[in-house]
Amino acid sequence: MKFVVKNKNVICWLTCAMIAFVGNLYGQQIQKPNIIVIYTDDQGFGDVSALNKEAKFKTPNLDLLAKEGVLFTNGHSASSICTPSRYSLLTGRYSWRTTLKNGVMKSEATCLIEDGRETLASLLKKQGYNTGMVGKWHLGMDFPGTPKNRDWSKPIQDMPLDKGFDYFYGIPASLNFGILAWFEGRYAKVPPTLYTNKKKNDRHVDYRIMPPYDTTPQETKEKLGKHGFEVAPDFTDDQCLTRFTEKAIDWMKTVETEAKKDKPFFLYLPYTSPHYPVAPLPEFKGQGDAGAYGEFVIETDHHVGQILAYLKESGLDDNTLIVFTSDNGPENSWDKRITDFNHDSRGGFKEGKRSVYEGGHRVPFIVRWPKGIKKPGRTWEQPVGQVDLLATFAGLLDVHISDNAAEDSQSFASVLTTTQSTYNRLPIINRGDNGKNARYAITEGNWKLILPSEKEEEGIELYDLDNDLSEETNLAKKYPKKVKDLTAKINKIIASGRTTEGTYQKNDTGYWSDLSWMTANEYDVLATKTK
Repeated sequence: MKFVVKNKNVICWLTCAMIAFVGNLYGQQIQKPNIIVIYTDDQGFGDVSALNKEAKFKTPNLDLLAKEGVLFTNGHSASSICTPSRYSLLTGRYSWRTTLKNGVMKSEATCLIEDGRETLASLLKKQGYNTGMVGKWHLGMDFPGTPKNRDWSKPIQDMPLDKGFDYFYGIPASLNFGILAWFEGRYAKVPPTLYTNKKKNDRHVDYRIMPPYDTTPQETKEKLGKHGFEVAPDFTDDQCLTRFTEKAIDWMKTVETEAKKDKPFFLYLPYTSPHYPVAPLPEFKGQGDAGAYGEFVIETDHHVGQILAYLKESGLDDNTLIVFTSDNGPENSWDKRITDFNHDSRGGFKEGKRSVYEGGHRVPFIVRWPKGIKKPGRTWEQPVGQVDLLATFAGLLDVHISDNAAEDSQSFASVLTTTQSTYNRLPIINRGDNGKNARYAITEGNWKLILPSEKEEEGIELYDLDNDLSEETNLAKKYPKKVKDLTAKINKIIASGRTTEGTYQKNDTGYWSDLSWMTANEYDVLATKTK
């Protein structure tokens, strides 16, 4: 039986209804969301009160993100230190595939993200987004001249503006690496022409970067015992969070009108806290019950609140997707906080920053998007990774990713847009890194296999995370078949250049020594098989 509709208005109504139905069915949004990625530095799983009921301070704005979004309780950074995690978050590719096999970048170095590599910024820029970054980069920059012969009138090269970002304001790396100034675009309005080094922090076990500064690096050595690194006269460590928040809001205001029409924005906001130096502003002194560190996290939460307040006031809140997460677990002062304040920044997991165990890479991971998330206030307990953001954003925008991009990124978009997601993460790889050597781990479902390193005494370790989150009982001898299966999977993922389905992608180097559980020949054979 045919159903014929002659009225054009009815036809139009039915067509629109069908489009709306299909859009809702697949969780797609007609209007592209604004996207903000807030990335904290060394913030442990237990440093968010929504994740740690025993926390000795409150994080009301982070808790609000969780209440109005999806709280991922099994979210991971790709590494347990800074630079590798940032590379993976921005590119959707594990950093150990690059030439950087251990440690972090200096302030001045060839950028780890090579020209032409797809990033969150470049992907979204191609989709019509305004793209901005405010905060800490730590992936390498090319500064004009040499430390002994700078020409700050010349532009910085090989930096965020060359990797997909339209706007940049921030600092090149962690504060202890130097070349510290308030850089905007390719220049510093006040160049780093003075020198300093770490100074005693009266409120924490770490250090401060603050005036007075010296006129030569030798003068710093005479005062502090170490040669000075470059710093601008107007730079002070405790101003980072305030400046980054203000500049982020200022930039969003410049693109606000376009965002309300048909040109959304992407903001990457990597804060410097609670990484050393722990330097909360005076107005936060005495808040919480975990000393200066707790005050610093409270201040960080306050700045997240300012971002949320701007979104509300501007009318952009409803269709802005916010990802909040941290680059790795807490710095090793976490043990002193347990002793002094009974606050566990690790959230009960094993070890912290630099470790291959859960405390090193299981981090706060929250996504909020009022217009797009179905049934906010949910938790998701299965593994996801920061490396997955590129594929997730591409999935939400229905964008195809080429084979030579985001090789380790798997979209978890369905977790956001439906309550019935069958999403199942492919094996996820994490790396512990003490700056000298690395240990690799592969997690599939509840099983985590940690591989040995030639420079470590530990052997193969297997843990059932469903029943042993603290990673205390090594089951490797009890389940040799599981060890063999997971070893084969990590070997294939490493040698084939990718985690996801697709054509073989060559790593930037050949075999490297940290892969001590397999030989160079085994690596080459696997790579050949997957080509």
